[in-house]
Amino acid sequence: MKPTLTLRVFAALGYLVLLSPAALVLVLSFSAGDYLTFPPPGFSTRWYAALLSNGVMMSALGTSAILAAVVSVVALLAGGPAAYAIARLDFPGRGFLAALLAAPLLLPTLVLGLALLLVLQPLGLTASWPGLVLGHCLVAIPFAVRIMTTAFEGVPKELEAAAWTLGATPLQAALRVTLPNAAPGAIAAGVLTFLVSFDETVISLFLVGPRLTTLPVEMFRYAEHRTDPLVAALAMSLILFAAVMVLVVERLMGFSNAMGRK
Repeated sequence: MKPTLTLRVFAALGYLVLLSPAALVLVLSFSAGDYLTFPPPGFSTRWYAALLSNGVMMSALGTSAILAAVVSVVALLAGGPAAYAIARLDFPGRGFLAALLAAPLLLPTLVLGLALLLVLQPLGLTASWPGLVLGHCLVAIPFAVRIMTTAFEGVPKELEAAAWTLGATPLQAALRVTLPNAAPGAIAAGVLTFLVSFDETVISLFLVGPRLTTLPVEMFRYAEHRTDPLVAALAMSLILFAAVMVLVVERLMGFSNAMGRK
């Protein structure tokens, strides 16, 4: 059934509402003025050049990129076996395990950040790489588990059974048959957990320090004291980066399937 004209109009209005903030940020990022004013007094790429020459921002960018890469790898290594067990094995408490691993997504990040601060502060892990990795993994692993569970469920169990009949052990069948077939889902999980960590702000605010900070936190601090279009240039850069990553996921397995919606 083809969508009606009314449905098309409402869909267009919905897209307009959703995309208008990004369009506004795009225009402001090319402003030639010294302040965030709309419409801008002129257009220039000066704020993109200023962003690249901002040592604090670039240092925070490097920290966020390394942190997100580490968190993505840890989330896959920790979440992959759990996702396989939930998707392929039948054991008591499987539903409870799935609910437990998804629980961090149900709690406000403000609560998680405060709890992590109270736990990690006595251990001396605040404002440290291990503390940040642990904090970000708390919200990244549930995403990895959910996406990988969907990927493993999409691999027919008959393929593993055929490998067993040919002499493969269950572990060999999982590693050589199921995992390669679920590889697009693993890549999608890695990409999305990278974005989750890279964009995490609230938990990072509780765990960073003066010598170790992430890009979202530094952006937050910058916007507190300045109102120039540099933050718009940075925001636009992050929007484009996230859009490219989402397109990668869509290309690999479809974004709806990756998020567990069929």
